[in-house]
Amino acid sequence: MIPSAWVTRFGASVAPGGEVLDVACGGGRHTRWFLDRGHSVVAIDRDLSGVADLGVRGVELVEFDLEVGAPLPTAGRTFAAVIVTNYLWRPILDDLVRAVAPGGWLLYETFARGNERFGHPTNPDFLLRPGELLELARAHALHVVAYEDVVVDVPRPAAVQRLAASRSATPE
Repeated sequence: MIPSAWVTRFGASVAPGGEVLDVACGGGRHTRWFLDRGHSVVAIDRDLSGVADLGVRGVELVEFDLEVGAPLPTAGRTFAAVIVTNYLWRPILDDLVRAVAPGGWLLYETFARGNERFGHPTNPDFLLRPGELLELARAHALHVVAYEDVVVDVPRPAAVQRLAASRSATPE
């Protein structure tokens, strides 16, 4: 379980010791990476079997189906970083951005339109539209540090969008 190069590149800028939210954490590759760097992590997924071995090692495991339509169980909390990879559920996007604390980061990387030619996902409901992550960041006044809309070969051929954006540490 190698962490995303995008997440590790920009994750190094997350405030030391800051709490991280790993959304749809799966096997916990990013949860583990942040824990190893001294961060506490809230790892959320509908199936926590991939992170069950982590116990109480600075991680809060939250079993929750993000697609049930209820408020997120982390509603009202903010984080030094919100991490999302290989997952898209548009109804929670605004909530995820609101969870980025002042001085915090949104690190997002998932499949984009055009991925249909490489395999799953192919459903447009789970593929980002061109510029969609940029629009999200701008709508919430985040500072876009880096953005890509590219085709990658590793870990497998895919069309992806990536965003690294930060929230101002001071109110504007």
